[in-house]
Amino acid sequence: MSPERSAPGKMVNAFNPAATEGLDAATQAAVARRARLLGPAYRLFYRHPVAVCRGEGTRLFDAEGREYLDAYNNVASVGHANPRVVEAVARQMGTLCTHTRYIQDGILDYAEQMLPTFGGRIAANGHMMFTCTGSEANDLAMRIARHRTGRNGIIVTAEAYHGNSHLTAGFSPSLGDASPLGTWVRRVPAPDSYRMDPDTLGQKMAEAVAEQAWELKRHGDGLAAFIADSLFSSDGIFATPGVLKPVAEAVHAAGGLFVADEVQSGFARSGDRFWGFQRHGIDPDIVTMGKPMGNGYPVAGIAVAPEVVESFGRDTRYFNTFGGNGVAMAAAQAVVDFMRDEDVQGNVARVGARIREGLTALAARHEAIGDIRGAGLYIGVEMVSDRAARTPDAALAARIVNDLRERRVLISATGPEANVLKIRPPLVFSDTDADWLLSEFSAVLAAL
Repeated sequence: MSPERSAPGKMVNAFNPAATEGLDAATQAAVARRARLLGPAYRLFYRHPVAVCRGEGTRLFDAEGREYLDAYNNVASVGHANPRVVEAVARQMGTLCTHTRYIQDGILDYAEQMLPTFGGRIAANGHMMFTCTGSEANDLAMRIARHRTGRNGIIVTAEAYHGNSHLTAGFSPSLGDASPLGTWVRRVPAPDSYRMDPDTLGQKMAEAVAEQAWELKRHGDGLAAFIADSLFSSDGIFATPGVLKPVAEAVHAAGGLFVADEVQSGFARSGDRFWGFQRHGIDPDIVTMGKPMGNGYPVAGIAVAPEVVESFGRDTRYFNTFGGNGVAMAAAQAVVDFMRDEDVQGNVARVGARIREGLTALAARHEAIGDIRGAGLYIGVEMVSDRAARTPDAALAARIVNDLRERRVLISATGPEANVLKIRPPLVFSDTDADWLLSEFSAVLAAL
């Protein structure tokens, strides 16, 4: 999961380990055991943490058999314990699981099927390279970008999250103020469609990128790459189409590469496109993928235009012991096969529209809902204390998240002010699931 923090750098929606007095004895014991065995860096969600032991489709279950509606987890993109993925992984694990230095059909079949989906130069004659995680994918993308350009600078959005390796943490400001950014990193504001004119978002963002690229050049780094999550998840979820097109032009004018981070927004999440960057009409130099790619099995990777990786491949080599192994590719193949056969993208578009319609109806009755935005099954609901002034209300957002948890509906919050409710369920979310979510959300608002 991507981290979500408030402006001072504290985790959003995190359990407070100093406040255990309201928990039952079993939960207190489990919390204490986690702290003893895993240490202080791990975080739990919710004021009252959830202990899960089983998942099925869009539902999670605790040890007592209580059922929770999962409206948050994008890793299980085609549903928890999806039978087709489980069967494919088990079959391949029982056959062969080894690295990519042998000729194997699975990895080639997958790459051959996926490359055309990206369009542009990548579809024409691009390549895929495989990793285990999205962090590794973004790390590899930046290694390639730096090698290609001979520069070090990276530009990101103000609250971006791109990974937790040493390199990617260095350009992930959402990890908090105590997590240092690289001296070669520059930030630009996210395209805030709630507080800015949507018609000028792309141009203003492009101007900011050009300015920061010049600053990098002045300081001797130069621009290697601009990288963005196409739905701006950690920045508060912004989904205005076309925003990144002038940005890509500015990046290329400065001699940098455009990297589309599709870990959050790819694999049909937006409903209207299979890849989030396609909503912006751009031809990226590198596309990175992760979390939802294997429905819980660790598989990730990049797709790259041929000229971008040519010198990197000539001058160095890439090898990953587990990236692209047979089991990983079986999981990834099962996911895209399921998406195709079950028209998952169509479901995302339809159910996402149903949820946004229901939320819009609630906003007409509740002044605390300032904005509803997103695409497909990635929806942000911005909570405010003053709708006219658009004043962020992080306390209210946290209360709603925790009140929904008590009603066994799981969402989270995001954004620089921690006031944007994040609704990001598995892509197989149904009409029944949507109605359950909206009903409980309505009840929580009414109780306020």
